Amino acid sequence: MAEPTQRIPAPPPPPRRGTAPPSRQSTEKTVQMPSASKPPTPPAPSAVPNIMTASSHQIPQRGAGQPTLIELVLKAHELGCSDLHLGVGEKPRFRDRGEMTLTEYPVTDIDTFYSWLHEVLKDEEIQRFKDNLDFDGATQYDFARVRINVFDSLHGPALVLRIIPLKILTMEQLRLPPVFKDISDAHKGFVLVTGPTGSGKSTTMAAMVDYINKEHAKNIITIEDPIEFVHQSRKSLIKHREVGQHTLKFDNALKAALREDPDLILVGEMRDKETVNTALKAAQTGHLVMGTLHTNSAIKTIERILNLYTAEEQDAMRIALAESLVAIIAQGLCRTTDGKRAAYHDILVNTETMKEYIKEGKYGEMAELMIQGEYDGMITMNKALFSLYQEGRITEEMALGESPTPNEMAMMLRGRV
Repeated sequence: MAEPTQRIPAPPPPPRRGTAPPSRQSTEKTVQMPSASKPPTPPAPSAVPNIMTASSHQIPQRGAGQPTLIELVLKAHELGCSDLHLGVGEKPRFRDRGEMTLTEYPVTDIDTFYSWLHEVLKDEEIQRFKDNLDFDGATQYDFARVRINVFDSLHGPALVLRIIPLKILTMEQLRLPPVFKDISDAHKGFVLVTGPTGSGKSTTMAAMVDYINKEHAKNIITIEDPIEFVHQSRKSLIKHREVGQHTLKFDNALKAALREDPDLILVGEMRDKETVNTALKAAQTGHLVMGTLHTNSAIKTIERILNLYTAEEQDAMRIALAESLVAIIAQGLCRTTDGKRAAYHDILVNTETMKEYIKEGKYGEMAELMIQGEYDGMITMNKALFSLYQEGRITEEMALGESPTPNEMAMMLRGRV
């Protein structure tokens, strides 16, 4: 049964927090925090009749009683929410540990919406949204980094902001299995972190890169769209590149990275055949390559990659993947009994036996080996969920609901497996 809708009262304007740090990205804009001694007075609504055709010199003003965008982002950050959903004709909503939460802020009008865009985007970026009806970017405040997606819809333009903490959590803080360190210690090969949107892939990869940054002297190049977690060079040297700002395409940046003396290349998303080809080539020529895909199990990830190729190409690609793969980590997030969230994993480690199964396309044997491969750090999602249940961190209903194979999970819960 669905939980009752939680309403969050609109807070007073936040105290002055300083200005956002400068950024080299053209999609980012320094934002001035509102003053505590002189709270901003909401201006009168703009008289622009049609904002989509209005001149870029006319900056719309917020309606009476409407918050600034920075107030909304700060409130979401303070509550520990992952996303902020805004749209014309709707009240703002937060994504609170997986659940959509309605707030008591006023319904968003068109002028308020565009005043929010002007807080974080340049005129030419807003015009790009009007021309393309979509826009991706990022900005940074002094308390959090924010990924921006603007899109048009039936009821009007809408905006989703992903709140990315500036502090990168460690593997220990995320309670990741010890095998994650072994995978991160690899000197070359292909590592994939997969899962649906919002499953914590970026957080997990950030923890792995942070571990490498602290423990190994490597040259790390990240290629993302947009840049999410920002790492400071420690033992390793780290360079961030954003697609659309510092390079035109993932594949272009990946090919260029091969000439930039890298030890680790992080690719934000394996979007197409060309990117996968270049990533495999990099992995085969002595580099460690980490990337993400939107799949919900380790074995399905292999199938997804091979399906990018024709039937004639698949045998050769199966061998290339078997020879270069280090591990596949498929991840999900579930709500815990204390109202927080926990990650659960499907981990395939490419042992010598697994390598042969991949070459031969023996998916059933691969699944069985994952069940039996605990010594090598392998685990299935059902086993991971069952462990969380045994620890009292999730309910039986949650374990069944998140399981990729609920019948097997039901048998485990009844002690039959």
